[in-house]
Amino acid sequence: MPIVQNPVLRGFYPDPSILRVGDDYYIATSTFEWFPGVQIAHSRDLVHWRTAAYPLTRYSQLDLRGCPNSGGVWAPCLSYNNGLFYLIYTISRRWAGSFKDVHNYLVTASHIEGPWSEPIYLNSSGFDPSLFHDDDGRKWLLNMVWDHRPGNNAFGGILLQEYDEQKKSLVGPVTNIFRGTELGLVEGPHIYKKDGWYYLLTAEGGTFTTHAATVARAQNITGPYEVMPNNPLISSNQNPQLRLQSAGHGSFVQNADGSWLLAHLCRRRLANGRSILGRETSLQPIVWQDGWPRLASSSQEPADEVQVPDLPPRPWPKAPERETFDTDKLPIHWMAPRVRIDDISSLSARKGYLRLFGRESITSLFEQSLIARRQQDFHIEASTCVEFHPENFQQMAGLVAFYNTDSFYYLYLTCAPHSKRCLGLMKCEKGVISYPIEKEYPLDKWDAVCLKLTILDDRIRFYYSADEKNWTAVSWEQDASILSDEHAMPCGFTGNFVGMACQDLSGTRKPADFKWFEYKELE
Repeated sequence: MPIVQNPVLRGFYPDPSILRVGDDYYIATSTFEWFPGVQIAHSRDLVHWRTAAYPLTRYSQLDLRGCPNSGGVWAPCLSYNNGLFYLIYTISRRWAGSFKDVHNYLVTASHIEGPWSEPIYLNSSGFDPSLFHDDDGRKWLLNMVWDHRPGNNAFGGILLQEYDEQKKSLVGPVTNIFRGTELGLVEGPHIYKKDGWYYLLTAEGGTFTTHAATVARAQNITGPYEVMPNNPLISSNQNPQLRLQSAGHGSFVQNADGSWLLAHLCRRRLANGRSILGRETSLQPIVWQDGWPRLASSSQEPADEVQVPDLPPRPWPKAPERETFDTDKLPIHWMAPRVRIDDISSLSARKGYLRLFGRESITSLFEQSLIARRQQDFHIEASTCVEFHPENFQQMAGLVAFYNTDSFYYLYLTCAPHSKRCLGLMKCEKGVISYPIEKEYPLDKWDAVCLKLTILDDRIRFYYSADEKNWTAVSWEQDASILSDEHAMPCGFTGNFVGMACQDLSGTRKPADFKWFEYKELE
């Protein structure tokens, strides 16, 4: 039996919704404020995974401009019925504080790569929606309900309502089928039917240290639901020494051989307890005992290595470490905060280069020019070569380590009073910006400038060079762990990215041309 090393999706891949269609496995994960929306990973052997699609590629499907950090797309649910893929997702426009402005939508497609339909609005009563296709042909929407009233449990339970596919709307009564357990904070519902029982899988305990997955069952879809003995199904809460922490929020899939798997989120933490990689996705085998799903390990704790069904190996081609921008389209792993990549960049304006057009500030929640990819290992190196000749201090471009607009590092080129062009390092921690860190470096005589960062666990260091061989360090070593969920304001749900950025606060959209970008995982 093949051995899978967890997590199977490394880096920022939270809230997994797993699906099997024939020989193909898909996992949909949250993308929050990053565009395009909803990442769908694909595997044919449960060992090797690739990004297959981002279904939400149009503003008519997903408008994130103005969404807060860690708002946007929450907890998608991917399902398949009668030749059609269904994707349910939340757009969160406000989440911190007493109120949640959350709107739930449905899109469909005949093929996982799309095209995906225009969205159907469902409701706004809460978040984490999912769609259950019953064997009698009826379809049911579930979502947690948010109760903003003082003195009430804000996580008010799991709502159930029928979805009419002909009318493309919800119909009939709304029923609160499950109010959770003593773990609290019930969310992330999914229903499965087995042996005449409806099984409700939910997330509880919050998404940090006390996170867990809970199971309940009923003979009628509307309940009453009884909680599994010795609940929860999975949690890392009792063992701070586990490599996989925050285990919880997940979904089931049945394999072709009849066995079952749980896909669940988890965290790998640094020594100081912070998770710079964000929430990741792992797999755990499930066995059914006395009518209940249990981890095959006979434990409630997530395992680092697990056995999966013996399927023919189906590896995907590896992406090169260095990307040269001499193609017509960027690889699928590139994303941008809140806006379409095509709106802020061009691969044709200067052949062989990625051109970024200067837009709003690096702290903008609307239209900034930043393209980045996930950090997927604790030890990485990211570098690029940029040609940029700013005309004033309001124009900047360079290399970023970017968690969100309140937490980032920016190695930037700009103008300064003493120089036509200079290099500096900017730091933003909990929304407080400091720059230049140490000093600015005059670079008047250089045409192209190579920029590099290295991250080794909780340490980050920056460099520049004219020839990619002789590197000069910028400032001193910095704290990389500020780029984490635990250090965000008031907290965060994403993970660190590395990439390229360009700003022009004067409004002329001064471009920066990037020759290549390299991402390497270090020993």
